[in-house]
Amino acid sequence: MRGASEIQYAPLPQVRTPPAHTPEWLRELGRWLEWLLAPIGRALGMSWPIFQYVLIALAAVLVLFVLWRVLGPLLLDRRPKDADDAVAAWVPDRAEAAALIEDADRLAAEGRFAEATHLLLRRSVQQIRASRPDWIHPASTAREISVLAALPEAGRHAFAVIAQRVERSRFALRDLGAPDWAAAREAYAAFAQVRLAA
Repeated sequence: MRGASEIQYAPLPQVRTPPAHTPEWLRELGRWLEWLLAPIGRALGMSWPIFQYVLIALAAVLVLFVLWRVLGPLLLDRRPKDADDAVAAWVPDRAEAAALIEDADRLAAEGRFAEATHLLLRRSVQQIRASRPDWIHPASTAREISVLAALPEAGRHAFAVIAQRVERSRFALRDLGAPDWAAAREAYAAFAQVRLAA
């Protein structure tokens, strides 16, 4: 058996792989980060090697969060066609919408156009959140809602018109007039499919 050439008895020669070479710029960056952040780690009771892994984990969580905020709506918007049809057909309840317009009209009749427009915005957001809680979250802004793919085109238009006027009155501190109120009211009524009184 020892003479059989197809059986190997001698150990294979060991191939030594050279250790991985870290680029000098990366080492320099590591030394600079250690100089900058090691005092914070010591203040928190951690050594630099432990603190650097904590920072790497936090950076990874931050990157994942940013990716989720950017790509999440695109990934979640992959609904079957039936779901798209149901979304396109959704409008606020007409009785609720008519009551909202009536409440806002009372404010506008007193010349409080900015408050009337803001009421339209707040209550329409509440209507969406009550009917479709997965569409928006507590931090959603009116601008985000105005480009929400799940809303029908009339809804996106209404939110854009209303949000523009609310931002102008609340952040630019400019008074709204009757034309502003009329534009917001008509946009919301078109979205809610409510016939306005003349």
